[in-house]
Amino acid sequence: MLDIMLPFWGEPSYLFETVEAVRRQTSGDWRLTVVDDCYPDPTVAEYFEQLDDPKVTYIRHETNLGITENYAFCLSRATADLVMLLGCDDVPDPGFVARVHTLHRLFPQADIIQPGVRVIDADGTVVTPLADTIKALSRPRASVPRLLAGEALAASLLRADWLYWPSLVFRRETVSRHPFRPGFPIIQDLALVIDVIAAGGSVLLDPQPCFSYRRHEASASTTALLDGRRFDGEQKYFALARSIMRRNGWRSAERAARLHSSSRAHALTLIPTALKARDTEAVRMLAAHALRP
Repeated sequence: MLDIMLPFWGEPSYLFETVEAVRRQTSGDWRLTVVDDCYPDPTVAEYFEQLDDPKVTYIRHETNLGITENYAFCLSRATADLVMLLGCDDVPDPGFVARVHTLHRLFPQADIIQPGVRVIDADGTVVTPLADTIKALSRPRASVPRLLAGEALAASLLRADWLYWPSLVFRRETVSRHPFRPGFPIIQDLALVIDVIAAGGSVLLDPQPCFSYRRHEASASTTALLDGRRFDGEQKYFALARSIMRRNGWRSAERAARLHSSSRAHALTLIPTALKARDTEAVRMLAAHALRP
């Protein structure tokens, strides 16, 4: 069984598309739990009242918990052997759940499964933005499912995070041992994965696409780019990651955390946007992150 936990805060129309995509799965070995973080739109609750699907549970918080707390709440509700935190605007293929169960049978030791992913825009068109081109170039090569672990995996992810968090499937037993680190709402996904790897966990990389990841301007990671939250959080996290890698004796991974080259390059590419917006504070923040010794 796969527990699909869906923390919601965003555009309702995307949410409804995501829910319907889950309901169209060729395998019935799943449960969907939607956790509404008090989003101010009554149509969401109305949609689920009319849905009447025993495989779908809808929960609404009375007050807004925030992204990290809502993620933690979702994981606390999961009981299946496998669990994921599905994005509320992403679209799993009809064969997604079946593929995940096949991978789990073939590699039961894998702590995290990274299914094959394609990127779509706000309208659902397949696109290849620069960020995802970099992810593809940074990702280890795999023509068949490939199990990765250890220092080489940690160093690779600290150089450039090529994972797609909303598509990841975790062994619940593993993820329950690694709570989200407080203070990193934008980079909490990488922080949790690195904790799993540092503790001896593994990632199964599958090259077969079965999941559409939506990249658009309203996402939390995108809206945080120019207001300082993302790169301030990244700077603090990579300092923490250095100490974790040092404790493991992983020198190349420690060096990757110290340099965090793709994060710096990302900040550098955003400076023209900040200049165009005449946001001098954003320019200062981006330059400081990109050029910091």
